[in-house]
Amino acid sequence: MAIRVGILGYGNLGKGVESAVLQNPDMELAAVFTRRSPEKLKIRAKGVKVLSADELEYMQDQIDVLILCGGSATDLPVQTPGYAAMYNVVDSFDTHAKIPEHFASVDAAAKAAGKVAVISGGWDPGMFSLNRLYANCVLPEGHDYTFWGKGVSQGHSDAVRRIEGVKDCRQYTIPVPEALASVRDGKNPELTTRQKHTRECFVVAEEGADLARIEQEIKTMPNYFSDYDTTVHFITEEEMSRDHSGLPHGGCVLRTGVTGMNRENGHVIEYSLKLDSNPEFTGSVLVAYARAAVRLSLEGVSGCKTVFDVAPSYLSAKSSEELRATLL
Repeated sequence: MAIRVGILGYGNLGKGVESAVLQNPDMELAAVFTRRSPEKLKIRAKGVKVLSADELEYMQDQIDVLILCGGSATDLPVQTPGYAAMYNVVDSFDTHAKIPEHFASVDAAAKAAGKVAVISGGWDPGMFSLNRLYANCVLPEGHDYTFWGKGVSQGHSDAVRRIEGVKDCRQYTIPVPEALASVRDGKNPELTTRQKHTRECFVVAEEGADLARIEQEIKTMPNYFSDYDTTVHFITEEEMSRDHSGLPHGGCVLRTGVTGMNRENGHVIEYSLKLDSNPEFTGSVLVAYARAAVRLSLEGVSGCKTVFDVAPSYLSAKSSEELRATLL
């Protein structure tokens, strides 16, 4: 029987989840839920219901897992624990500094309801997190490095759009080339946050908005911009549509380490991603973890999980026998 998936939120990430569900034969899209007027929302999947988010209170028997596609700034801290009280849920919460408190909140709700919640899925946190863990286990003496971009950060762009007077934003994260080259060369540099990346924001402001205030709020925003050299450009809607309509991203995780009785041999582990569409790739990861959440729930597991807690085989539609024969 196909896994019945619900999507809450139909922005870029929701559309990415939609297309990912349709690529997985063991899944079906049961419904898309929105806080907007359902009758005004046109989705791409044929024959799938679009319903008000208010309907989620009554649909537990029709959905096996709910994928939450809101933003980390204000949506997911409320939505994930709220809906974990009713459904198995998956989210892409990506404010790294606040993951522990988000986990605690969601874990309490999911355990009380006997549901499974997987938080912080995606590629960072998510796939990058797993590769940091694997590399740390293999090379216990070493240094970790993560570089993002160049690409559009959905979470950071969303955070800027929440600022009063901002109509739209694309935020690009850009690695500092000299820093990345130094790590790949095995030089083990000590790098501050500011030395590893720069941030560049292209902002469409509301007419009459205070541009100086908006720029100051962006550059001083904790957890997002305050630790980085950030450049803000104010552009028109036409320029945004013409020059910044895509959502590419990517990056790499590296660990340098040493082995040998005298620590004489050096090693560099690197895992990298180059993504034409950040939301479509993130949505694909969320769908794999949605499969895992349902399987864990069927085994009687409850509570909050991260990518560290889910065995790789739970992500795959293939059986354990198939995995051993084809991928091991």
